[in-house]
Amino acid sequence: MNQLNLFIELTRLRKPIGYMLLFWPCLWGLTLVYDFSQNINIFIFYLILFFLGSVLMRSAGCIVNDVLDRKFDKQVLRTKDRPIASGKISVKLSLFYAIMLCLLAFLVLINFNSFTIVLALASMPLAFTYPLMKRYTYWPQLFLGVTFNYGLILAWTSITESLNFIPIVFYIGAIFWTLGYDTIYGYQDIKDDEIIGLKSTSIKFKGTAKIFLTLCYSFLLLSLIAGGYLMNFSTFYFVFLLVPFSQLFLYQIKTFDLKNPSICLKVFKSNNFFGFLVFINLLIGKILQ
Repeated sequence: MNQLNLFIELTRLRKPIGYMLLFWPCLWGLTLVYDFSQNINIFIFYLILFFLGSVLMRSAGCIVNDVLDRKFDKQVLRTKDRPIASGKISVKLSLFYAIMLCLLAFLVLINFNSFTIVLALASMPLAFTYPLMKRYTYWPQLFLGVTFNYGLILAWTSITESLNFIPIVFYIGAIFWTLGYDTIYGYQDIKDDEIIGLKSTSIKFKGTAKIFLTLCYSFLLLSLIAGGYLMNFSTFYFVFLLVPFSQLFLYQIKTFDLKNPSICLKVFKSNNFFGFLVFINLLIGKILQ
């Protein structure tokens, strides 16, 4: 039982915000591309596959992150008690778990078409080297955005077996979303990160945080507007966009306080609700198309 608890702690399975932020872009892409006049069971089948893939890959990613960051984690108050950093579990066993999770994720992946499989495998090097970026650049959140929202592209190709400009527009917007929410998340550790020499957008824009977040979320809004236009969505879609963007601008940016870690975490977690709101918005757009 102790080993099971360590595994759950290692993979953050008790913290669903991580895999949900990975899952929402997948669901957005699937909603955009699916023809709801067809059998809904196919949509549900792919939804389940993407959810399982999100949980498995997020769990494997957490392990790889903790292995690569174990020396830094020991010096950060929030992360010093993580299983690897605290010595509760060995690096060797942790990597074994990561490999097993990746194998399970591959079993999920082979249910997709060959084009989607190739695209997914091509993203793996960047996905697992992301933790290293904070050592070399102030933009690790950008790399996270590229990898974390890749499921939107995969969801589109899983149905069409091809790629065009429409999912890319939404994908770019999702990257700006991640740039915003992960910058907020990074302010929990900013003092420790500065001491040990790590880099992030949280540090780079600590003097202009709300301006940076406003720019990120504005580009996200423009992406959703442009994407809705390309999808020929009705006026209802654009009107209902006011709801998710009220959550961003009237709650997140207004509430956010970079000097209060608990507020940062609360605002960060609220992005799960934002992901849901965008999904509902896209669903409305598709149904009323």
